[in-house]
Amino acid sequence: MLGNFTYQNPTKLIFGADAMDMLVDELKQYGPVVQLVYGGGSIKRNGIYDQVMAALEAAGKTVVEDGGVMPNPTVEKLYEGVKIARENHVDFILAVGGGSCIDYAKGVAVSVNLPEDVDPWQKYWVDFDEPTCPVVPVGSVLTMVGTGSEMNCGSVITNHEAKMKVGHVFANPDVFPKFAVLNPEFTYTLPRYQMVAGIFDIMNHITEQYFSGEDDNTSDYLSEGLMRSLVHASRIAVENPEDYEARSNIMWCATWALNTLVACGKTTDWEVHMLGQAVGAHTDATHGMTLAAVALPYYRLVMPYGLAKFARFATAVWGVEAAGKTEEELAAAGLDAMEAWMREIGCVMSISELGATEDMLEALADSTLVMEGGYHALTRDEIIRVFEESLKAE
Repeated sequence: MLGNFTYQNPTKLIFGADAMDMLVDELKQYGPVVQLVYGGGSIKRNGIYDQVMAALEAAGKTVVEDGGVMPNPTVEKLYEGVKIARENHVDFILAVGGGSCIDYAKGVAVSVNLPEDVDPWQKYWVDFDEPTCPVVPVGSVLTMVGTGSEMNCGSVITNHEAKMKVGHVFANPDVFPKFAVLNPEFTYTLPRYQMVAGIFDIMNHITEQYFSGEDDNTSDYLSEGLMRSLVHASRIAVENPEDYEARSNIMWCATWALNTLVACGKTTDWEVHMLGQAVGAHTDATHGMTLAAVALPYYRLVMPYGLAKFARFATAVWGVEAAGKTEEELAAAGLDAMEAWMREIGCVMSISELGATEDMLEALADSTLVMEGGYHALTRDEIIRVFEESLKAE
């Protein structure tokens, strides 16, 4: 391993079918006023809300509800959440839901104690500053897997007016959730489309970190194992969404895909996320599906610049037989195998399915940030080419 790194992850994970039994004890460690963050109300229909409220009551908390967090949390919603937190002097934020709820909760947490004349969007998602004020502690009860936000310090916020969807990975360890409750059974009622979107989000988190560097890096071996586990479990889960073993393995893969472990000692790419987030900023489409729609055109474009790793990906993850193939043929076969799996589980393969049109290409390119940690930094013409290839996909 060539890189220098410091690894720190302070989040306490509580995993399994009985994980909720520990929530009361965790809540008791924090102040009396809790801002309860959740999405569109599905947790009230499936009974999770009642379980959480019972735990909050048992812990003696005063609850301030902050519902309606959308799949791509907006800057307007962020301002609303900050206002709620300030007016109620909240001591703790509990996010119940998926990555969007947790991302939003972190965004509120770093913004509550800012001076009122400081705009959180500008400070954190434009200037990428670090918190200069106390961060309100956050905890989570996970109901949808994919983002890994339950064990990292990232927060993604969408600004529709600016046509930007931006993620900030904070350096301050106070932004990490203090704890995360992970019960795989809580993911059973998720619609298949959302489950598949989450599965591809997990896969892409790993490949964003895997397709970089040329040294013999232990992190890459860890990534290959996670990808094999994810592919195996995903095939079971799409056939039987209530297979506990499959759903638990997917949940665990999601956490380890983006809790900074497999990035240790590496540069990382993240260009697929920049492309996908541009699509999301313009269409408000589901995050994981925006990644799926642009991933293959991007990887096929950059494959020649990292040929050896793409060939390794084919054999180590997909079991493609190397005999009789050139390195180029082997690398291409690996991406073909990934495409076949994506189609098998039901990924979106074209941005046209998400509402993007040809006349949006220039605007999409304007919204795409260029990263330099992978094998090749895209030119503007190449960005447009990726979007064009995705539009043409069937």
